[in-house]
Amino acid sequence: MEKLKIGLIGCGGIANNKHMPALSKLSDKCELVAFCDIVPERAEKAAAQYGAPGAKVYTDYHKLLEDKSIDVVHVLTPNVAHCPITVDAFAAGKHVMCEKPMAHTSADAQKMIDAWKKSGKQFTIGYQNRFRPEIQMLHKTCEAGELGEIYFGKAHAIRRRAVPTWGVFPNKALQGGGPLIDIGTHALDLTLWMMDNYEPVSVTGSVFYKLGHLPQAVEGNMFGPWDPETYEVEDSAFGMIKFKNGAAIQLEAAWAINLRESREASTTLCGTKAGAEVYSGMSYEANKLIINRGHNGLLTDEEICGAGNVAYFEGGLGEEPGLAEARQWLDAILNNTQPLVKPEQAFKVTQILEAIYQSAETGKEVVLA
Repeated sequence: MEKLKIGLIGCGGIANNKHMPALSKLSDKCELVAFCDIVPERAEKAAAQYGAPGAKVYTDYHKLLEDKSIDVVHVLTPNVAHCPITVDAFAAGKHVMCEKPMAHTSADAQKMIDAWKKSGKQFTIGYQNRFRPEIQMLHKTCEAGELGEIYFGKAHAIRRRAVPTWGVFPNKALQGGGPLIDIGTHALDLTLWMMDNYEPVSVTGSVFYKLGHLPQAVEGNMFGPWDPETYEVEDSAFGMIKFKNGAAIQLEAAWAINLRESREASTTLCGTKAGAEVYSGMSYEANKLIINRGHNGLLTDEEICGAGNVAYFEGGLGEEPGLAEARQWLDAILNNTQPLVKPEQAFKVTQILEAIYQSAETGKEVVLA
């Protein structure tokens, strides 16, 4: 089997913490032959650590895309660059894995969809939390109809104090937002996927800029103090999403909020036959899945213990999520099968997140259909 040749555009945190370590363990399927970053030292370091012999280094992604030997491109840049790079990569005939969120606006996300469909290549978005073992089990439970009709869900992305202090996370122009677009996107993706409901009709949102500029709020931040003077994005956001069939999802996201429980990349599902709760995040030593229902005259909780913490590679049962994500992505290309995360699903996540921001800005409900 000929190995897929992969080029990485963006060699920052997500590349170093997820993509490069995972892909390097799949040397039977791929080799990393090109690295691009606007900071040349980052690309050079990545190439030295993870690159195949003769791996090339670029500061201009257009030059990387000119290399016809590259089969696959991973787009691992700040959010606002996802669209132009992805569109150009498809035009250059590459398969594309783009990190979450798909884009910071639905207009950009649509351009990516259009370019993908025109290219005939494979496309997926980096929602690695779908590959956690307890999430996989819950999805099978939902697919089997064991919860019945899932008519209400909660998407949890709450950090008590965990504002990222590296990269461009507080930069609104480059990221498009704060915790809502950064970690809220994971929780919403999981909840939509479990409900298998991608027909939102209206969104109402509230976005808060309360703690980011308060010097005393930085106390206890797990990543160290952030700079209140340069903090541009929201510190928390909340949304209510209604769907064509009458179902609803409540979304909560925060990097900094005075709530005791830190619950991230988690979901709550309410069905006609049973309910489900996924607990993960900094308040939990291990991820948990609990199915609740009435049974033989009593209310019961069935607890399934899963993997380690919510971050990329902390222990767990089976393959680590980032590695499982990379494996199925490469297999989808090699076997011409569909990746687990479909572009159309990721588009709906971006559309909803954008509508929450719009609703908060205008004070009005945003109608999507």
